[in-house]
Amino acid sequence: MSVPVFEEYEPGDCACSGCVRQRRARARGLPLWEGSRPAARGAHRALVLITAAGMLGSGCAGVLAPSAAADSATAGPEARASVGARVAADRPGDPEDPETDTPQGGQGPLHGLPAPGQTGGQAVLPKTTRTAIINRAKSWVAAKVPYSMTEYWSDGYRQDCSGYVSMAWGLASNEWTGSLANFGVRIDRKDLQPGDILLFHNLTDPAKGSHVTIFGGWTDYTHTYYVAYEQTKPSTRKRATPMAYWTNSSSYVAYRYKGLVGGTTTGLPAATTTTATVAATATATAAGAFYPGRSAFLPGAVNRYVAQLGRLLVERGAKSFYGQGPDPRWGEADRRATAEFQRAQGWTGAEADGTPGPDTWRRLVNGTGKDIPRAGAVRAARTPPAYPGGGSFGPGRSNPHIETLGRQLAARGFGRHSAAGPRPLWSEAVRRNVEEFQRAQGWRGGAADGIPGPETWRRLFP
Repeated sequence: MSVPVFEEYEPGDCACSGCVRQRRARARGLPLWEGSRPAARGAHRALVLITAAGMLGSGCAGVLAPSAAADSATAGPEARASVGARVAADRPGDPEDPETDTPQGGQGPLHGLPAPGQTGGQAVLPKTTRTAIINRAKSWVAAKVPYSMTEYWSDGYRQDCSGYVSMAWGLASNEWTGSLANFGVRIDRKDLQPGDILLFHNLTDPAKGSHVTIFGGWTDYTHTYYVAYEQTKPSTRKRATPMAYWTNSSSYVAYRYKGLVGGTTTGLPAATTTTATVAATATATAAGAFYPGRSAFLPGAVNRYVAQLGRLLVERGAKSFYGQGPDPRWGEADRRATAEFQRAQGWTGAEADGTPGPDTWRRLVNGTGKDIPRAGAVRAARTPPAYPGGGSFGPGRSNPHIETLGRQLAARGFGRHSAAGPRPLWSEAVRRNVEEFQRAQGWRGGAADGIPGPETWRRLFP
């Protein structure tokens, strides 16, 4: 029997995340920490028994093969790096640098909103679906939103890991890893479904290692890797990730959003909710329900409320209205989608003019009211005809535009004066039909003269 070989093992030789962190700390000349206590001097050095047959460890076990240990004990920094690379190569899928550095901001309203007054009672969370959560998560991946704990994206959410989840879940505020659990119910990892999250909040030192990812589905039947959507440096990413994460894996807890529609929210007992967190949740909901006023939705407006409106409308069936997806600039797609949602509520006339009022906003934010029916979504795919100009209408005029106008008036319920139906010839009956439509918009005087101008035409063809 050969004599066992004893080598002094230096954690710097290992490519695992814990050892990478220790090497960084030594390079900066900082004291090493283990959890919340200073590491004992010299504790990072361990005497490792390597048998003649040899073993190759993984993770933080840090056991090297005999040849690797011998190399690392005598070689310089470049050779040590090569040893670490050989160890990392035995863990397929492990990134070159698995260490996550994701500092984050604290709780607060969406960027640009005044802090609302504190309210009491249990807050009502906005409703959403798994599909909507994943689609919102994908939107940041596509935009390559840069990571930042101090900057905010155009939708008002902070560009860190917890702000990303706040956005994907459709929360009315920017949360952090210490508060996200209050918006979900704890579940077993085996029950994870797309849209759920994996959360690690380091109670002893929140700035150290705290992180959260969005579960996008298992990569295969073994359930050892999953598709993770996460906000990390340098920008939002989607990648296969070991369950539950590269570092601190055992500390991650699975949660499911409480306001989920079309999926159960039953889970394990949630973390204790304090009076302070309930108040914070209520305050956050009040911030999301804040109606910014009609001026935020006028032609030429560019703000985060427009982007928020677009996302909410897409969730309610208006996806076909947006070719490139919602953005902060108010446009015709936003107006038409809003009008379709308003008509789905049974509203007509000025109540369905395409400009969101307080009731429209409340129903969208709270997830109440009726969704846009399929017929409305199909109608959105048809491009409305361009306004032909004022010279096309009036006494003595005859052209196809007048017949198009008549057909649309009848379809909108304003054709009662044209007994013979739509025709290409201008008549008093057509003028009176147009006048009734204009008055239904709340217009009077010269604005309701029965001659269709650009705004009348735009509202007739949402």
